[in-house]
Amino acid sequence: MNEMVTIPREEYDRLRAAAEDLADLQSYDRAKARLAAGEDELIPADYANRLLNGESALRVYRDLRGLTQAALAEKSGVKRVTVAEIETSRKQGSIATLRALADALGVSLDDLTE
Repeated sequence: MNEMVTIPREEYDRLRAAAEDLADLQSYDRAKARLAAGEDELIPADYANRLLNGESALRVYRDLRGLTQAALAEKSGVKRVTVAEIETSRKQGSIATLRALADALGVSLDDLTE
């Protein structure tokens, strides 16, 4: 049998708002912990805006890391021409190629493909 409790709507709304605030604080604490542990990084607004505006994620993260196409190619073992073709959307790149580029940039494969 279900036990029921009746409370005024105002009290219900207050409790619900408090629960939402607590969930927000817990999300904030988890995000700060991931940053402190080096599991996440903050991306400067100008780079985030470039991503939001649809610019190639590969180009944005390469610029963020201060790498040239040639330096990224050398670090990842991918040909420079392939890096350029992926950045300009002439090629998509295989999963293996994108994974090598993501590893060289220190980002997840999802960061380059979403």
